[in-house]
Amino acid sequence: MLQEDFHIPHVMIVGKLHSLFTRTEKKWYYKMRQEHGNYDWLWWKSEIITKWANDSWKFIMKNAFGNAIFHSDKDKPLTWFLKNKDRVSALAPDMSDSRINMKIFRKCGGELEHATKCRCVETCS
Repeated sequence: MLQEDFHIPHVMIVGKLHSLFTRTEKKWYYKMRQEHGNYDWLWWKSEIITKWANDSWKFIMKNAFGNAIFHSDKDKPLTWFLKNKDRVSALAPDMSDSRINMKIFRKCGGELEHATKCRCVETCS
């Protein structure tokens, strides 16, 4: 996306990968760099897709979203929402923002779900 949209050189994109990844992803990235050396963005993009865009990963994301229920006493609303938005976006990249939002708000239930449905601009059924 960055390369096509902003014409950012591959070297700059690859140089930012270490700061974009966290925990497990960062360990994987450093291990791959140590084993394979420096490659351009297209190589890294292919490796990232191979590593995480597989059926097992999708199954984990789908289950994580399925089990995600908002609890106002223990979850921070923005953190919970963004985490689940990332999950849904990863599983359905072509889904519109309003449909993603409705899918997430349905996980909240109660008055919040009702209030969201009442204010939905599109047909969000």
